Amino acid sequence: MRLKLLFLSCLLLIFICTSAFTQDEAVVADSLETTAETISPAPATSLTAIDKPDDHGHGIDLSWELSADDGGGLMSVMGYMIYRATSPDGSYEARSGLLLNVTAYSDVGAMNEGENDYMPDYTDYYYKVRALTTDSAVFADSEILGPVQSFGQWFNWKRLSVLLLVAGFLFLTVYFIQKAKGGAKLFVRRLAGIEAVDEAIGRATEMGKPILYVLGLGTAADIATIASYTILSRVAKKVAEYQTGLIVPCYDPIVMAIAQETVKTSYMNAGRADAYNEDMVYFVTNQQFAYVAGVNGVMLRDRPATNIYMGKFYAESLILAETGVAAGSIQIAGTDEISQIPFFVVACDYTLIGEELYAASAYLGKEPLLLGSLKAQDYAKACLIFLAIIGFITLMFGYHGIVDFFHVAG
Repeated sequence: MRLKLLFLSCLLLIFICTSAFTQDEAVVADSLETTAETISPAPATSLTAIDKPDDHGHGIDLSWELSADDGGGLMSVMGYMIYRATSPDGSYEARSGLLLNVTAYSDVGAMNEGENDYMPDYTDYYYKVRALTTDSAVFADSEILGPVQSFGQWFNWKRLSVLLLVAGFLFLTVYFIQKAKGGAKLFVRRLAGIEAVDEAIGRATEMGKPILYVLGLGTAADIATIASYTILSRVAKKVAEYQTGLIVPCYDPIVMAIAQETVKTSYMNAGRADAYNEDMVYFVTNQQFAYVAGVNGVMLRDRPATNIYMGKFYAESLILAETGVAAGSIQIAGTDEISQIPFFVVACDYTLIGEELYAASAYLGKEPLLLGSLKAQDYAKACLIFLAIIGFITLMFGYHGIVDFFHVAG
């Protein structure tokens, strides 16, 4: 009987201890949960989102205020990440990396459908900012903001200065073209290289030797080649009048076809259509140094009195010019390739530098469109130089208004 009572007493004692332990464990769990809620960082606040201004669309600007725990406390916020979804309860995807000490972010996506990260306009988006701590499991999300949409603007007001400059240049161009059409003589400074063309043609006529005209390695769409056609036209007309030989080896078949028509028209304008020969303008090859070898062969065989290089040239420029010197020819060159100009300067008698090649076409052609455009460019350059000087002076006195106005952002 005593053993039975002792056994029951032990069972009762075990039950009481187990109940007390379970209750203590629940209390501890509740305490830990409360502590976890207490140590979570404060979220970012005042989240705002607007369409990115002055752009093509597909972008949204976000801003917020830092978490109250940013930079302080044991569970301090170390950075932020932006999350986006297409519905409040949807799946949120990260739109940024870890952002440190910032309160703004531009969420910009791709413009075209099918591209990675395509962000269509006029689509509802919802955003939240996540405040992160050093423990990846401990963070705090801001309130969800949305819907917000992106859309493009018709005009970028940050580029107003560009619009005004373009409008000013357009006005100058139209004004001088109309003035030239009205018969006004627009001054174009003398270009020694072009003035020497007549002398060189006369020398070739006296010597009974041909003139070699090289259009360069450009295509028919290159501005330098287009400018060269005008000079070729003038040279061909003078050659027809003086009954001198003309050789025009071409690198590009399309350039050759246009050059043939240019020379033919010049002979007709000179009243010597019967003297035109299609073999004057011919195709050599479209391989750079094979073309140079062919042209050098012409120089050494035919010994032209004058070599004229006008157009786009590359590494072959010095080879051509040095061979012309060895052949004893007068040489006149012009190109807009800055790296090749020094070679022409040292090896040729006259060189048109950069924009002088374009000015030469207006100088020779005397057409209102060319002259008006050339004068508009001159006045536009003068205006830009004046504005640069004014901006520099105002900066010296601490005023940034002019510089800021002409500063083009994004």
